[in-house]
Amino acid sequence: MSKRKICVVITARPSYSRIKTALKAIDNHPKLELQLVVAGSALLGRYGNAVDFIENDGFKVNEKVFMVLEGENPTSMAKTTGLGVMELSTVFYNLQPDAVITIADRFETIATSIAASYQNIPLIHIQGGEVTGNIDEKVRHANTKLADIHLVASEDAKQRVMKMGEDENFVINTGCPSIDLAKTIKENPTINFNPIEKYGGVGENLNWQSGYIVVMQHPVTTEYEKAKEDVIKTLEAVDELDIPTFWFWPNVDAGSDGTSNGIRTFRELQKPKNIHFFKNMEPHDFLTLLKNSQCLIGNSSVGIRECSYLGVPVVNIGTRQNKRLRGSNVLDVTYDKIAIKNGIMTQISNSKIVAETIYGDGDSGEKIAAVLAEIPLIFHKTIQY
Repeated sequence: MSKRKICVVITARPSYSRIKTALKAIDNHPKLELQLVVAGSALLGRYGNAVDFIENDGFKVNEKVFMVLEGENPTSMAKTTGLGVMELSTVFYNLQPDAVITIADRFETIATSIAASYQNIPLIHIQGGEVTGNIDEKVRHANTKLADIHLVASEDAKQRVMKMGEDENFVINTGCPSIDLAKTIKENPTINFNPIEKYGGVGENLNWQSGYIVVMQHPVTTEYEKAKEDVIKTLEAVDELDIPTFWFWPNVDAGSDGTSNGIRTFRELQKPKNIHFFKNMEPHDFLTLLKNSQCLIGNSSVGIRECSYLGVPVVNIGTRQNKRLRGSNVLDVTYDKIAIKNGIMTQISNSKIVAETIYGDGDSGEKIAAVLAEIPLIFHKTIQY
């Protein structure tokens, strides 16, 4: 009996950690064959060359798709997605997969969904049914309606997908694969590397061993004109607190040019002594760094997912994660320097934060592979009401 060819498309840095353990489980499953496509910003140096980490982990990349247009505004996002549809359509035609996996909610993931579903290839959506802000809210639910099989990360998400008219037999709560990585960190939390020595980056050589915070702030695509202004407020707050800080580069979204420009401008003019900047980091190292930090600041979904499981305090700024299911580890604040500073100090001293398992128990990758090996691979459906 031939193996099922499962094609997974990774289009950005965060998508890799969202699917890494599932990739391993698919690759190792006797009934499955992994086809891996790396596309979009995951191929670009200025966003951390995620493809290098993927290949260093031993995965064979079947196709690379360059599709990101310059501009980092809503128009370039739309054109990038259109180019992605064209390029991925050819990739799927050549690879002839039995099913295609699209991940979560980044703006360009809709290109994977269109290219597969329009060619009658069974489409599997990972992490549908969640609520969030900006363009991701629309894209996630559009992916759900194009997809045939839904592997969601929580019971809350499962109920929401079924309310969208999807067949309950094809909506399965597998948890989030990123929690699998977090579980390994939880079991062995020791940080056994020097982030600055291993990854370089830009900024001061910090005395981080006595305590540090982590910042990951992305632009909000529906508020992209304010990206520079917003990130400067966070920079000012962190600079004034004078706590050793590891700061990570933003994703490629409308407004990321403004966020990047704000960081570079502040870095050159203010020369902060307490901040070191990185483009990217291997997922295991990044989560180890998070687990040992005093707090995560910004608006990344890692604060909602992995940090909840790890029990790491989070200061979530602005609307990017609006109404998303979150644990008690998250404190929400607005883009106000004083509010951000107060939030950080509150969370650093918060002794009541507990780890929670709202996005899975740490065995998602194996669950996903088991489902993919047995579930009927359909490419047609009817709304259930």
